[in-house]
Amino acid sequence: MHQIVANPVDSTRRWWVLAIVVAAQFMFGVDAFIVNVAIPTIAAELRASAAQIEAVIAVYLIGYATLVITGGRLGDIHGTRNTFLAGVLGFTLTSLWCGLAQSGPELILARLAQGATAALMVPQVLATIHVLFVDEETRARARAFAVYGIVLGLAGAAGFLLGGLLVTMDLAGLGWRAVFFVNVPVGLVITVAAWRLMPSVPRRPGTRLDIPGALVLFAGLLGLIGPLLFGHELHWALSVWLAMAAGAAVIPGFVRLERRVALRGGMPLIDLALLADAAFMRGLCAVFFFFFANLSFYLVMTLFMQNTLHMPPLRAGFIFVPLALAFVVASRHSGMRSRHRGTLVLIEGCVVQVIGLAALAATVLAVNASSASLLAVPLAVFGYGQGLVMAPLSSAVLSTVQTSSAGAGSGMYGTTTQIANAAGVAAIGAVYFAVQSEASAVIALLASFALCVLSVAACAGFLLWMRRAGAA
Repeated sequence: MHQIVANPVDSTRRWWVLAIVVAAQFMFGVDAFIVNVAIPTIAAELRASAAQIEAVIAVYLIGYATLVITGGRLGDIHGTRNTFLAGVLGFTLTSLWCGLAQSGPELILARLAQGATAALMVPQVLATIHVLFVDEETRARARAFAVYGIVLGLAGAAGFLLGGLLVTMDLAGLGWRAVFFVNVPVGLVITVAAWRLMPSVPRRPGTRLDIPGALVLFAGLLGLIGPLLFGHELHWALSVWLAMAAGAAVIPGFVRLERRVALRGGMPLIDLALLADAAFMRGLCAVFFFFFANLSFYLVMTLFMQNTLHMPPLRAGFIFVPLALAFVVASRHSGMRSRHRGTLVLIEGCVVQVIGLAALAATVLAVNASSASLLAVPLAVFGYGQGLVMAPLSSAVLSTVQTSSAGAGSGMYGTTTQIANAAGVAAIGAVYFAVQSEASAVIALLASFALCVLSVAACAGFLLWMRRAGAA
């Protein structure tokens, strides 16, 4: 990774490279939200169970989370350009497979493969930004990360709108399948642009991937998160808890394995020096709790609006648009304010999210199907709070990471976000379905909101702790 700095591209080309990698991040973000909007339609057509509905989202995140550190390390070994190209092409082909799936289990398998290819593509985005702008003045680096944050927000807006539009229009009779097919032409354009403009970095001699470490990490995270998806359908049998316990036991063993690899002079999957960085590790804890309440929130809101309020996909997508636009505005504001106030801006964003969730809970109790558009106002407040946190979060957490470990650091960051997203979808989704079956959808939604509030509060607490470590 550091060889990019040794042979830097000119400043104009840096911004073109930035545009390419954030376009890939945009495609990745759109895919998460576009599927969320289409989930009720997919469930109806493929006759998927509640667990399969969650799995379509969560298995994709598991595939990504369990392999993203490997993807980050491959970028360090083979160079960001080659790894990025492989990831984009793989993501394009697996998106095509998702669109062609004929059953719930096949779609789940295709989504697992899609998440695995995303694990090659996405770590190169943050690593490229971190490296290309490491020698730039603070203003340029902040602007680059602000662009990254704005793209995240625009991806949400585009995902909600495009998902609702494609499902409603039913182009050529494709229905929900179009939400996956749309990635194919976009992925091909990104591939050609990256091949022409991204700097080529030769393989670093004497380095290799830690295959045993990658396999152990995959097994541990799959065992830890996977049972959450199907625990409700299996009535939380003893085997579910034993599988989770086994997955949890594997993680400490993975760290010990990595230490032995380092002692033998090998190249561990993770940079062990990062584990000693107190600010970085506390930042990762904040990242976990922030994203735990991220996709899970959108899942339960989508299910409530379409299944309980009986809103068509396109209208549901439009109601989320103010949230996404508020996210974009907040991303721009946070980029400027974080230069003066640092992590305090992120903590303020957590407070705004809690206010938005409280207002949303009150609105849910007051609205019906005809007045559901009122949900857009508190959703926008929540989205503004998310934008204040998400845009500068990656820069703050990665600020202490050395350039030579940019791929490993961004891989650990990406793993944490998707583990949290998957765990949140599984856990909060399980609470929603369980409470809905015992009480009502409204009470289930309020219970889900309560868990989101606790998660956001924990995020704020770790951000304060990270701030103290940074000051020390």
